[in-house]
Amino acid sequence: MTAQLEGQYAELAQRIAALSSGGSVFPSDIGGCTNFALDANAAGRADLSIALLEPLSRRASGVPRVWQLLGLSYRDAQLMEEAVAAFDHAVKLAPDDALIVAAHAQCHLETGRPAAHLFRNAQKLVPGDIEITRSAAAALAAEGNFSAGEKLLARAVSANPAWLDGHRSLTALRITHGDSTGYLRGYAEATASQPQNPGPWLAWFYAVAAKCDWDGASAVLDQAEKACGPSHSFLKQRLYLASESGAAARDADLFAPLADVMDPGLDICQVRHALRGGWIDRAEALATRHIGTSAQAGFWPYLSLIWRLKGDDRAAWLDGDPPLIRATDIDISAEALAKLATILRSLHKMRAPFLEQSVRGGTQTDQQLFFHHAPEIQALRAKIRQAVADYVAALPPHAEGHPLLGLPRGELLFEGSWSVRLSGQGFHVHHTHTHGWISSAFYVSLPEEMGPAPAGWIEFGTAPPELGVDLPAYAQIEPKPGRLVLFPSTMWHGTVPFNDGERLTVAFDIRRPTR
Repeated sequence: MTAQLEGQYAELAQRIAALSSGGSVFPSDIGGCTNFALDANAAGRADLSIALLEPLSRRASGVPRVWQLLGLSYRDAQLMEEAVAAFDHAVKLAPDDALIVAAHAQCHLETGRPAAHLFRNAQKLVPGDIEITRSAAAALAAEGNFSAGEKLLARAVSANPAWLDGHRSLTALRITHGDSTGYLRGYAEATASQPQNPGPWLAWFYAVAAKCDWDGASAVLDQAEKACGPSHSFLKQRLYLASESGAAARDADLFAPLADVMDPGLDICQVRHALRGGWIDRAEALATRHIGTSAQAGFWPYLSLIWRLKGDDRAAWLDGDPPLIRATDIDISAEALAKLATILRSLHKMRAPFLEQSVRGGTQTDQQLFFHHAPEIQALRAKIRQAVADYVAALPPHAEGHPLLGLPRGELLFEGSWSVRLSGQGFHVHHTHTHGWISSAFYVSLPEEMGPAPAGWIEFGTAPPELGVDLPAYAQIEPKPGRLVLFPSTMWHGTVPFNDGERLTVAFDIRRPTR
């Protein structure tokens, strides 16, 4: 596919080069280039789209479609300021084009700019679009108008009770802004209006279970089965509940009713159950059958634990010997760190963490932090990107099949980036990042006295305590302002609670590269 795209690009680029010498721009030229950009972006080659569309935009400066595709290409390449400029131009040319207006608003939201008024323009053009409504609610909340955002999204969810993404967004909006008791009421309303639709019931169950409220989760399943009747989906959640709550921790046959089902989510539950029960060979068999599939990222962390418990050399192959962890002190002044800390504190508008996140006793920012337009954040992004490139350059040689060493080492894009602000006794539970390639912690501001070491330190290789797996940490690293810690996304990591004060960090995942 890449060779074919590069061949098409060469032909089109030659044509555009001829146009720059004075040739006429024909609709077929524009159509060929924009169609190519769509295909290239879908294949992860926004670089080719940009190389083609930039010269075309100079010859077709009045064509909205060219600027729209250029903006989308810049966004895919994570060149966000260029994307904003392209969409600003596109929306001036086509203020009534719903797709352009919506993308323009989204780009402003993602870069930390005011966007609620821009989404209002998009809503006027497509008043029934629920995804635009969801983004509009996020924009209102980002600008401090949580109440208006919550009301807007609640109305849309009420009108579309089967809209699960809307329910999840509404639940997250409510709980992160301080609604600790009524944040799940949208699910109750949805299941009351559509009692035989299992989707809202299951989403409600997941939200309750995420808080480890096992009795509450069981009550939701009771109501769901009464309304919808028994199903494999409900049975899977019953087994998950019995395992994770500890009610059937010693039942070796707990998952026997679904023995013939090959499902990644179910197998993660079974691996965790087998580890709790000490059935290590069973856990290994369940995990290894997913290696080489699209679900493998979720199983590598468990294989690390399994191989260490068995004394298998493959644990060192996977995690590194020594572990593939690197701490680097970034060249950044105390003054720059102080300015960065001020910017980050202004972004921590939430009062509680998201349900599914590792944060305990603190908050985490929304949106891609490294897309934010603030110069302090962009300066940090540039320094960090260079540090990641240095880490990648120093990695051991290619190892076929390895989740870190077996991938190409060309492109470096962020899968996600955020800031975490912990207060006294705050910490991160032990977890991994299944969507990343390389993960991180960068320390911006720390309390003067966190407590006796290792209070507030990051540690690696320790299993989540609920698994009952007794393995020592690979390493514990002391945080210092300006220090960046990089490690494989498959590696277990968490932090030790500290006494008091503010622990302000930036973290990110590097996307698994394809070239």
